[in-house]
Amino acid sequence: MAPTRVMKNFETTKLAKAQRPKHRKGRPSKRNVVVKEVVAEVAGLLPYEKRLLDMLSGTGDGADKRMYKYAKQRLGTHKRAVAKREAIKDVHAKMKARQAMGN
Repeated sequence: MAPTRVMKNFETTKLAKAQRPKHRKGRPSKRNVVVKEVVAEVAGLLPYEKRLLDMLSGTGDGADKRMYKYAKQRLGTHKRAVAKREAIKDVHAKMKARQAMGN
């Protein structure tokens, strides 16, 4: 016969578990984020990123697709290409906003 629980109705509270290291893997630390920002600010864009920026500013309707295809060719995966395209769009928007503030 299987053992039975003696205190079936006893109220318990769940303890909060600490986050396991495997759930933090891949998340950038604060220090790495700052270092990447500084390096990007000092060094500027890579040559292929400049070309993506030119594609965005030069062409009209088909820019997104062309940027994606070029980024995918350079970076290798769909996810990285889409992320890079969005990052370059953000850079372009910031440049436009800075120009508008200057004029």
